[in-house]
Amino acid sequence: MKQSAQEIINNPFLNKGTAFTQAERDNLGLAGLVPSHIQTIDEQAQQAYAQYQSKTSMLEQRIFLMSIFNENRVLFYYLFGQHIAEFMPVVYDPTIADTIENYSELFVQSQNAAFLSIDEPDKVESILKNAAGDRKIRLIVVTDGEGILGIGDWGVQGVDISVGKLMVYTAAAGIDPSEVLPVSLDVGTNRQSLLDNPLYLGNRHERVRGQRYEEFVDQFVRSAEKLFPNVYLHFEDFGRSTAAKILKKYQQDNVVFNDDIQGTGIIVLASVLGALNISKQKMTDQVYLCFGAGSAGAGITSRVMAEMMQAGLSEEEARSHFYMVDKQGLLFDDMTDLTPEQKPFARKRSEFANANELTNLEAVVKAIHPTILVGTSTQPGTFTEEIVKEMAAHTERPIILPLSNPTKLAEAKAADLIKWTDGRALVATGIPTDPVEYNGVTYEIGQANNALVYPGLGLGVIASTAKVLNDQTISKAAHSLGGIVDPDQPGAAILPPVSKLDAFSQTVAQAVAQDVLDQNLNREPIADAKFAVANEKWVPEYSNLD
Repeated sequence: MKQSAQEIINNPFLNKGTAFTQAERDNLGLAGLVPSHIQTIDEQAQQAYAQYQSKTSMLEQRIFLMSIFNENRVLFYYLFGQHIAEFMPVVYDPTIADTIENYSELFVQSQNAAFLSIDEPDKVESILKNAAGDRKIRLIVVTDGEGILGIGDWGVQGVDISVGKLMVYTAAAGIDPSEVLPVSLDVGTNRQSLLDNPLYLGNRHERVRGQRYEEFVDQFVRSAEKLFPNVYLHFEDFGRSTAAKILKKYQQDNVVFNDDIQGTGIIVLASVLGALNISKQKMTDQVYLCFGAGSAGAGITSRVMAEMMQAGLSEEEARSHFYMVDKQGLLFDDMTDLTPEQKPFARKRSEFANANELTNLEAVVKAIHPTILVGTSTQPGTFTEEIVKEMAAHTERPIILPLSNPTKLAEAKAADLIKWTDGRALVATGIPTDPVEYNGVTYEIGQANNALVYPGLGLGVIASTAKVLNDQTISKAAHSLGGIVDPDQPGAAILPPVSKLDAFSQTVAQAVAQDVLDQNLNREPIADAKFAVANEKWVPEYSNLD
């Protein structure tokens, strides 16, 4: 059905603003609805960037960019692609934490998201259909808002994480923005400040759990698969009691991905591999300590352990290299409050002469002498000088990854880690970090940002028409980042820079697609993985509408 001029202008997938050609203005009834001068997309981008630069805070910058996103998708992604390293912390983490915390107060436009309420389960399918319209949906990012970044339960306001994640998918990997759908599962919230806030836009009741919750999630998955066959379902920021459970339930029969469990695991594994490439050490010689044993911490540990087994160790041998510390201290197998994901990594008290004293991170570091220290605790400043120096006293090139974000929750600052280890630490952070100058060497600090992997992974899965996403393919994604950084350069980062995100997303996508084909997991016949990926990539260019 032919759309009216007003419908075209108000459709962000069709609107070109001042870039409509004269023919389009004449043929589509747009004459006089935009200023006379016809701009190129490059001119529009220059104009928009100048406006962006006039904003005095990252929050204001993000709000401005979202206004472009709401009005003109092509221009937004054209501009994003020109300034990807600069825009990433504005569009996504850490600035997105501010917009999530203030979502109800800042709400202007829903950005094509679907809001599913547990109080209206019978409407799930119709809402998804309404949100998609006549668009073909191939990728969904869904959240229930319980474990948002490092800031916890934000209820329906967490929908911004789904929107932001999809923006990165498109900017980094070229996923067609008309084929994606952000989804919020509104199951209530346990954050009292939201329940008491008259402006809060979500369900005003405590978070629903148990069978009713599981049935609601199942209804969403079944409805999504029915409406959008073989859709790639990306689960984001679910709580520690549900994230792994949902992944295990659906990963055998559906194309599903949990970024907190699998994505973070991939990027940490890539960080470790990059660090070992610099230090020339072996994976099987490492002693791994994770501080923070939630969904992310357990998922990361499982991923790295799987790699150690691939390197030749038995499961029992590999498991002996891993330790996890949470609020209880070192996890022991006699603890009654362990999650199913924590239990495989719990140790026996008989292994230690001072087991009862291992109740804090410093005591554990002194007891086990880790070579790899990963932080997913959201406890700021917990990688202290004493702990870091103790670790560095027992390994030549300590690998230290303070991953908690946003900035205020980071376990340590990169500059401190470099200083406390006299430049020996191999560091990646969960937030963007400026290079560190120390003793005449510039240390590039890699950002262990899932965005380095998940966009390319998604593109590779979609392009290859994968039936499922398994551990082998995930491992290939992590390994594909190797070789991008020069390990012999003094101060070299252990991960490639975000500024090259669009380039190496294609590298990841090709590796993933090829692995899918090698395993015969593709639904449709594909002769060439590289061609399939290139053919799938969307480019932000105006199409002819007349």
